[in-house]
Amino acid sequence: MEAGIIKADKIVLQDELEYEGQTLLSYRIEYPEFRASRYQMCLAVVNKFYRNMALEYEKRVREELFGLAVEQYREAQEQGYPVRVFEVIQEFKVTYARSCVLSLYMDRYEYTGGAHGSTVRLSQTWNLQKCGQVRLRELVQCPPGFRDYILRIVEAQIAKNPDIYFDNYRELIRETFNENSFYCTPRGIVLYYQQYDIAPYASGIREFLIPYSNCVIDPASRCFAV
Repeated sequence: MEAGIIKADKIVLQDELEYEGQTLLSYRIEYPEFRASRYQMCLAVVNKFYRNMALEYEKRVREELFGLAVEQYREAQEQGYPVRVFEVIQEFKVTYARSCVLSLYMDRYEYTGGAHGSTVRLSQTWNLQKCGQVRLRELVQCPPGFRDYILRIVEAQIAKNPDIYFDNYRELIRETFNENSFYCTPRGIVLYYQQYDIAPYASGIREFLIPYSNCVIDPASRCFAV
């Protein structure tokens, strides 16, 4: 393997859960397993992190969501309603793998009846030399402060197409701001808001690119030479 190249294998947990011979829930949970010629000790920590996260999610799906599916099935049988099969899908995307930095996000889609399902996004950015996660406030060091700087950029981008957002988006971008909701790309940092945070369901997860600059730091610049 070429030195410094980080590869991601896709590991899948999947099953169809039945009750009284009827499939009530199907799930497919994907998670990454990383390998490289460097950073092997830290990558072992990272791989354990994602495996444990996937196993914990699978446990919740098999216990909590399947229990809810059984309840809805019994009610449907009593009332003569059609049976709605629950669906769970987790997918991941590696958005940055350069030098000692690894950044990715995972989308968790759940359908539990109703008109449509919902998606929640989770993300992490890792410094593999320090073997820890990188925080947003470490990468945005712009006056008057990282939060205010980012929100000004977000508001300016929304103003270009405000019709797809809630009318009170100015308040909502501040109320629902989460400094853990970001990932890195070669062009810059992407801040995102979950479904319904600042816009209707049809607008999806809203993303805002914060380009690298003299005060928005490319995380790879924090890696020391090896």
